[in-house]
Amino acid sequence: LWTGTGTVGFAGTSGNAKTLTFTTGVDAARLTNTDKTSVYFNIIKASALINGQSASTAQAVRGGLAYDHDVSPRLFVNVFNDYEYDRFQDLDLRFVLGGGFGFHAVKTERSRLDLMGGAAFNRSSYSTPETRKSGELYWGNEYNLKLNSATSLVQSFRMFNDLSHTGDYRVNFDVGASTKLSKWLTWNVSLSDRYLNNPAPGRKTNDLLYTTGLGITFAK
Repeated sequence: LWTGTGTVGFAGTSGNAKTLTFTTGVDAARLTNTDKTSVYFNIIKASALINGQSASTAQAVRGGLAYDHDVSPRLFVNVFNDYEYDRFQDLDLRFVLGGGFGFHAVKTERSRLDLMGGAAFNRSSYSTPETRKSGELYWGNEYNLKLNSATSLVQSFRMFNDLSHTGDYRVNFDVGASTKLSKWLTWNVSLSDRYLNNPAPGRKTNDLLYTTGLGITFAK
């Protein structure tokens, strides 16, 4: 059974300054008794026109997929593939492929906490131009909580330690809440943070993407 949510958001101004912001996000998962397949996709694009000068002010895309398979009631194997583009970090494409083991620390009807760790390969292409390739060790968690019959919370954290360049690391943190307004309509809030301790020259170490808007739920 595939279940998930899709969100689209718009914001803008018109007058002395014209601005337009577009955000969208999709989170979907297929659960069985022994495995879980999940897909996510987030995009933000913002532009501004001030005194006849037009410029993009934000442009980022994040997406990926993951697969978990239980080998025992508590232990599971995990593989994932992440992609990321961020124009204002000079990041053309980050491709990450990894896998490891996980542990179901909590598994009830209301909540689920998974702890995981393993290894990954990271290839990051920058427009500076520069291409970085490295092996990584990662650890983190995924948490799901059903607050009540209408609202649920999801959280994901992963820290990647660079094996090729000792001391370098990056962190992925995502959290979101979804509240059912009707059978198919939801109100969603999400926050997606990416921290890189060694960014492209002249760029900040942290990029935060937050969105809110109405969405639809689906099951097939």
